[in-house]
Amino acid sequence: VVHLVESGGGLVQAGGSLTLSCTVSGLTFGGYAMGWFRQAPGKEREGVSCISWTGGSTYYSDSVKGRFTISRDNAKNMLYLQMNSLKPEDTAVYYCAADVAYDPACRGRFGYWGQGTQVTVTS
Repeated sequence: VVHLVESGGGLVQAGGSLTLSCTVSGLTFGGYAMGWFRQAPGKEREGVSCISWTGGSTYYSDSVKGRFTISRDNAKNMLYLQMNSLKPEDTAVYYCAADVAYDPACRGRFGYWGQGTQVTVTS
């Protein structure tokens, strides 16, 4: 059974930082592209950042470029999202996702999803 479990969310003031983690089990992690997505209340799900199987290719949405960094540790089956200079508009539930295919446009066509972790940024 495939499991993706996000952690690291919480409440932070604007300008602060958080690091999200995604623990993956039940699949050969190095054979899967990974992504972080978010959904705020009343808004559509947004692709935040995606990373290819070995980390050689990454995608960032314009809204987070320069502030967020995606990384992965294939030896530990872990995906990370370092979030700096957080803004209130970053408030959302953040999900990690996995798929065998890497979509350079990070459009959310992923086969496996976690349950999400809440990130709330106060002004």
